[in-house]
Amino acid sequence: MEPRINLFENDVILKYVKRLGAANRPIEESSLPHATQELVKLRASQINGCGFCTDMHSKDAAHAGETSVRLNLVAAWREANVFTEPERAALALTEEGTRIADAHHGVSDDTWAQVRKHYDDEQIGALIALIAAINAYNRLNVIARTPAGDYQPGMFD
Repeated sequence: MEPRINLFENDVILKYVKRLGAANRPIEESSLPHATQELVKLRASQINGCGFCTDMHSKDAAHAGETSVRLNLVAAWREANVFTEPERAALALTEEGTRIADAHHGVSDDTWAQVRKHYDDEQIGALIALIAAINAYNRLNVIARTPAGDYQPGMFD
């Protein structure tokens, strides 16, 4: 697969992604567990069909110690018994926040109640910002058709 445009050689995109990365620092520095952050990024990327981000976040999660069983079951998390209740709430919020156009009601009250039950305000802010950010990254890469498969953990640090 050939990209439509190389995002890594486009000055406007490079400036934008640099600023988006800086905007992500408060999320990374929050008390939202890193493992949950990676699950959220992976699930949104799967939903959006972003091969590049799916490749990146599955490899980053594995590199950070996530198990292959959990990574393989992210897309089927509702039927899996390997995720905690807080992780399940974050994954539900991710799905509903990513599929806004598909769900006429946006995020359901039931999902919001589960998120509220398991996370404090700081963590909820991090979740909301993280879902917005990964959806932005997914859209960049899907529109440009950035190919997947070559990512190595830490290559953008």
